[in-house]
Amino acid sequence: MPRNKPKPDPQRQLMIKVKACQRLVKEATYYEAEVLENEAKLQQMKDENKDPYDIKKFQEVLGESEMMIPDSISRRDKTLEDLREYVALLRKDEADNAELMECEWMVEANKICGEDSSEATKEDPAEIAVTVVDGLAEGEAF
Repeated sequence: MPRNKPKPDPQRQLMIKVKACQRLVKEATYYEAEVLENEAKLQQMKDENKDPYDIKKFQEVLGESEMMIPDSISRRDKTLEDLREYVALLRKDEADNAELMECEWMVEANKICGEDSSEATKEDPAEIAVTVVDGLAEGEAF
């Protein structure tokens, strides 16, 4: 006779989702910083006329780092959306559970999702403002 599974603890599930988001945000940020560092190092190698083989191999390393960025960003965004949905579900189903609504993991979830606990807003933290500079002349400030 199969046993009935107990309902998972919402606070524990929230903790798991928050920690996953924190890890993936940190990972995506790390890869972006790594690419910038590697680009600078590659340019330095070219400026110093290092061995062409070393430059070629370092370009491969840079390429591998660049390939990791889209994957880590998509995983981060998927996990953030999952956290937002879970928080919305908890707000709906567990609204009367003051302990859960005020726990440290709910506070962290609200910070990560960019939501104020009193007023939920759906902002994408990965959204980046883009400045169009197509019409600027060389050396002209924007």
